[in-house]
Amino acid sequence: MNTNKKSNSKLTIKVRILFTVIVTLLIWSHLTWDYFNGGVPKHHILNREDFPAISNWWGGITLPIFTWILLYRIKQRVDTYNSYDSLHSIFYGFIGMLLFGISLSYFFSIGSEIPGYMMIGLFVLSFMIPVYRSEYFLGFVISTAYMFGAILPMGMGIILWTIYAITYKFIRRSFLSIVSRIGKRIKKNT
Repeated sequence: MNTNKKSNSKLTIKVRILFTVIVTLLIWSHLTWDYFNGGVPKHHILNREDFPAISNWWGGITLPIFTWILLYRIKQRVDTYNSYDSLHSIFYGFIGMLLFGISLSYFFSIGSEIPGYMMIGLFVLSFMIPVYRSEYFLGFVISTAYMFGAILPMGMGIILWTIYAITYKFIRRSFLSIVSRIGKRIKKNT
């Protein structure tokens, strides 16, 4: 890798370490608070009592590792494209999904049906915006970890983000190709 790309990267090792440390402190602060205020909760898969429960303690280990891995993937993409615009889109994608996850958690906590519609909306959005990227996934997991623990959003996220990647990279591309061919035929016939 040439040194010019390294010097232009805004996601330096210091920034990634700092962000990972902040996430680590937040998750362990939350776990400590839970421990001294009634115990660390467990969350049942799909919110069903007959399914196994996963303790939030696992989030203290997995969330920092998960954060580091996704930040590394983001850095690789930034270094590959090396553009100011990509850093802005990464930041806005992360913040957007952070707000989405906070809203989803809030509506879930009050027993609303809105989270189901929000997830359908996110699926529709995945046809237009590459929400399968790491910054979206990281924003989603961090913002929903308070409500659901870290493990459940990671597990569900892996499934959903795989679907979003397939939707954006293959289904969307096929759809646009078909529309383009139809447009060319219509233009050719007129």
